[in-house]
Amino acid sequence: MLLYTAKDFKSDQYVRWCPGCGDHGAIGSLQKAMAEIGVDPNQIAVISGIGCSSRLPYYMNTYGFHTIHGRGAAIATGVKVANPDLMVWQITGDGDCLAIGGNHFIHSVRRNVDINVLLFNNEIYGLTKGQYSPTTKKGFATKTSPFGTVERPFRPAELTIGSRGTFFARALDVDIRTSVDVMIAAAKHKGTSVVEMLVNCIIFNDGAHGWLASKEHREDRMIVLKHGEPMIFGKEKNKGLVMDGFTLKVVTIGENGISKEDVLIHDCTCHDSTIHQKLALMEGPDFPIAMGVIRSVDEESYDEAVYNQVAQIQKVTKVKTFEDLLATLDTWEM
Repeated sequence: MLLYTAKDFKSDQYVRWCPGCGDHGAIGSLQKAMAEIGVDPNQIAVISGIGCSSRLPYYMNTYGFHTIHGRGAAIATGVKVANPDLMVWQITGDGDCLAIGGNHFIHSVRRNVDINVLLFNNEIYGLTKGQYSPTTKKGFATKTSPFGTVERPFRPAELTIGSRGTFFARALDVDIRTSVDVMIAAAKHKGTSVVEMLVNCIIFNDGAHGWLASKEHREDRMIVLKHGEPMIFGKEKNKGLVMDGFTLKVVTIGENGISKEDVLIHDCTCHDSTIHQKLALMEGPDFPIAMGVIRSVDEESYDEAVYNQVAQIQKVTKVKTFEDLLATLDTWEM
């Protein structure tokens, strides 16, 4: 078996992102993840649309295609169905994916195409210089909302799960270990995997995720979910999540008779998405932000279904050649 390092997946191109941009951390995690996965660079295709994040294929020593605005999912679907042996990554941003590309996104998720979607979410349009995006927080002032946007934002997890998504994970640009872990899990998942990467745009929306990114408070403000493990977080590892009726509740272990045994165990493989959605939509300051693999369930992928259908029909059909096909159609003599 060949052994790879992150360097094997780096191209010779100068990386043209602003110093301090969260995209640097995200691509570093992706290259480390690819090295750990152990797939040859020639067996990987990286597809992108338009935006700062969509420059990423230039910086990868793999096959790549920088496509057009919002159409990365359509191209990635075609690549995977045409060559199912390729590992396909779609790199996209909150604007590219959820605005002009929103329809392509929800249908690629619904179809469960075996692609890995890295959704870079900086809550702003960076490449076009600071307009509000579909994930910009309501009330935030931008160049196109100088008095604050009045629109309610999309929540990528809600959109993914609502589209019957089989895999959703989340990571923070400065949390390299969690980022690498979720990318490896995404690559191993059969079907559409969506990884929301919370990245910082240092120019137009600096500190959008600063509430989480601070090392001092990170452990108290986010919870890294791991399948089969209790949902415990905090610097002292003394906070946990329990169910209170139909809602989640944060408790302190050791207080009010609460023990570790009372804390919920994470099951990312449960087909019922109710608890996954509750976890994914937790917001501070009352709740920690969920990181790691939140949902990962098994379903037949689109490309598998296509090839299985072709194989099944080939066994029973009388149409073996193009001439046979023509003979099945209506004909007229003139």
